[in-house]
Amino acid sequence: MPQGTIKTYDVEARTGSLLTDDQEEIGIDVESVEGAGIRYLRIGQRVKFDIADEGGNKMARTLRIVTFD
Repeated sequence: MPQGTIKTYDVEARTGSLLTDDQEEIGIDVESVEGAGIRYLRIGQRVKFDIADEGGNKMARTLRIVTFD
């Protein structure tokens, strides 16, 4: 399971992006967050995730928090 760091996150919309360890930006949407049972994410937080290709856009799925800082 790849890992990355939360780059942006809008608490109200529950959308944002993460930067993989390979420096690729991947989208995060409300389905990613709510489906994982996560209430919110913080910029700089480390996560594990799966990648889904949705209409040519890569999206993070099955998020797991690695650090709580």
